[in-house]
Amino acid sequence: MDAEASAPKPMWVLAMIGLAAFPVSASLYAYGPPGWSEHALSVLLAWSAIMLGFLGGIRWGLESSREQPRWSRLAGSIISPIAGFGLLVARGDLPTSWIITGLMAAFIIQWLFDHSAPDVPARYPRLMTVLTLGASVSLAMALEQAMAL
Repeated sequence: MDAEASAPKPMWVLAMIGLAAFPVSASLYAYGPPGWSEHALSVLLAWSAIMLGFLGGIRWGLESSREQPRWSRLAGSIISPIAGFGLLVARGDLPTSWIITGLMAAFIIQWLFDHSAPDVPARYPRLMTVLTLGASVSLAMALEQAMAL
C-alpha cells in the first residue's frame, strides 16, 4: 500500500464518523419507527447537502493552493454545493425520490470528476471511493423507501 493510495488513520477515523450519519439516517427513514421517518429524511438530505459542500471545499482548497489557480476549476468546485443546496431547498416542490436521486447523482458525478478528469488531484482515492459509496448506498436505501410511499 503506497502513501498516495491510503489516507492516514486519523483521517479514516474522522471520515467514518462523518459518514455514519448517512447509513444511520437512511436506515431510520427506511426501517425505523414511523414517527422518526420524516426527521431521519431531513437529516439525510441536510447531511448530504453539507457533505457535498465539504467535498466542493476540498476541491477549492486543492486548486487554490496552486501557484496559478484555474478559474474554471474554482468555479467547478462550487457546483456540488450548489446542487446540494438547490436540492435541499426544493424539498416540497419536487418529489422526494427526485431529490434523493439528484443527491446520489451529485456524489457520483463529483467522484467521477475527481477520479477521471485530467490534472485533478485525487490525493486519497480509496478514502473518497469509500465515502462516495457509503453516501450513495445510503441514499439508494432511502430512494427505495421514497419510491414505495
